[in-house]
Amino acid sequence: MSDKNELAENRTDWAEDRTILANERTFAGWMRTGMACVAVAIGLRAVFGEFQPTWVAKAVASVFILAALYVYWAAQASAAKTQKRLSDHHANAQPNSRMKILAAILALASAGVGAILWML
Repeated sequence: MSDKNELAENRTDWAEDRTILANERTFAGWMRTGMACVAVAIGLRAVFGEFQPTWVAKAVASVFILAALYVYWAAQASAAKTQKRLSDHHANAQPNSRMKILAAILALASAGVGAILWML
């Protein structure tokens, strides 16, 4: 009887490890989505060039920058919430602080891109 319990516990541990790794892949996917929003904002400048009035193109680009900032924040919050509920057994989960730092760096860089786009 104990063998069945041990097997069940092992399967649960492995499933939890897979969930931790899936959480990290999801976080990375959201970071890419945020960076894609920034790329669209930069692309607007390249495509529309000297669009008149310039504030329209800048405002639309700013919407994409704000979307990127929200994506970074939401991804970090969701990943941290999921990771908090799980305990790793064999998978070495990324620390929440590392995810926060990455999200903050990308948010700061994206805000900088937005500022530069307004100065152009």
